[in-house]
Amino acid sequence: MKHLAIETKGLTKQYDRSVAVCEVDLQIETGEVYGLIGPNGAGKTTLIQMLAGIEEPTVGEIYWFEEKMSFNQSRSPLKRRLGYLPDDFPLYDGLTVWDYLEYFARLYYLRPPQLRRRLEEVLELVQLTSKRNSLIATLSRGMRQRLSLARTIIHEPILLLLDEPVSGLDPISRQQFREIIKVLQEAGMTILISSHVLSDLAELCTSIGIMELGYLVESASLDELYRRYSQQELLISALDNLEGLGEQLLGFTGVETYQILASEKQIKVQFQGSDDDKYKMLRSLLNSGFKITEFHSQKQDLEKLFLQLDHKQVS
Repeated sequence: MKHLAIETKGLTKQYDRSVAVCEVDLQIETGEVYGLIGPNGAGKTTLIQMLAGIEEPTVGEIYWFEEKMSFNQSRSPLKRRLGYLPDDFPLYDGLTVWDYLEYFARLYYLRPPQLRRRLEEVLELVQLTSKRNSLIATLSRGMRQRLSLARTIIHEPILLLLDEPVSGLDPISRQQFREIIKVLQEAGMTILISSHVLSDLAELCTSIGIMELGYLVESASLDELYRRYSQQELLISALDNLEGLGEQLLGFTGVETYQILASEKQIKVQFQGSDDDKYKMLRSLLNSGFKITEFHSQKQDLEKLFLQLDHKQVS
């Protein structure tokens, strides 16, 4: 039996005549890292703000851990187990890293000796221990974003909502951020993260939701999405006769199209067959005298999968 950390029913947010989120039915299981993707204006931020209890829905219901959220209870015990990182949360440049975190820790009623222990824990987690006495104004963008995450988890939440946390970060900073998220998931935290950097979500997430014009047009586990939509690619390298090899490939089960990469002495094949079909293909090619030096399959990356899904929705 699955346990849900988040569930919404018919969740809708309307501003005057504009509908930002429309009839969203969302389910996120406890312990998942759920990736929310979609273009600007799709409704991701508005959805996350409603899940965080900041924006009240026009219509619909929100459940955290099977308990209905009430927007009239600002001090609900459950809200104290929530961590929310918006994409524009301000930092106080005149404070040191330690003073900034201590300020928010005291807002959550952390007191010594727990307060000091927790500050040391989160600084180590976000790799800012050496910067504890530095002014926030001196931190790089990646450090500032990790500090924001430290502030978000200072009170040990069980549910984390992150709105575009890696936006604008360089590759090294994104990698550092991903490693922190993995540690938090391993600790049992449920995480919803929105991003335009699809490669980050592919590495992090267990499930994906796709939003378009306020609608949640797709929501499933990453494995299920790959199984339903992804096209498998075969990479075949040969010493010579790539043209003849390509012509031969069209006669095998599962082969749809192929592309010759002459400079790499390689053929890329769009393939929809089974493992048994691949085995028969390789055996036949070798028996036919083709000098195969490499033969392996790879999954379509998440960005290609997203573009394919988006095309299906439009068509």
